[in-house]
Amino acid sequence: MADFKRKFTDGFSLSPTSLCTIQSGTKLVLSSPNGATLSLSTGNIPTLCGSLRNAKAVAACAKTFGKRISIIAAGEQWPDKSLRVSFEDAVGAGAVISYVEGKLSPESKASLAVFESSKESLLSDIKKCSSGKELIDRGFEKDIILACDFNASENVPVLEGGCFYKRFLDKTAIS
Repeated sequence: MADFKRKFTDGFSLSPTSLCTIQSGTKLVLSSPNGATLSLSTGNIPTLCGSLRNAKAVAACAKTFGKRISIIAAGEQWPDKSLRVSFEDAVGAGAVISYVEGKLSPESKASLAVFESSKESLLSDIKKCSSGKELIDRGFEKDIILACDFNASENVPVLEGGCFYKRFLDKTAIS
């Protein structure tokens, strides 16, 4: 177990805490098969990356692209290509949806309901879900704490030309 922890905490990785000290402007490529597949499948459609940390900012940014948007709770793809629905991704999608106005699809309503049911206990609920327990067992509890820092960021990663770039919105757009 110690070798596994060391391997994935040395340098930058998909572990959010490994990126806390990254310098602004650093170009970084990380392998995220499911996230990359979903992101790149959108082609020329503007693609934003949202989470609990930037839900309000992502919703505000999405509004600048038009009235019809899709919000996808990514889930996780297993090595056999099957998909596992992810509680934490449904909560994150619901958090973004909570700031969106207009008609909601049944899927959006479901994600919103998941978020609303966990809004007051985000950290506790995510620590108790399957992925949360797995991350804690592997020594990544700090990642969960960081990921659950609700609306802590105004950064909005937007996919353009095959790369994500961060966007900041005018504070009046997200207040």
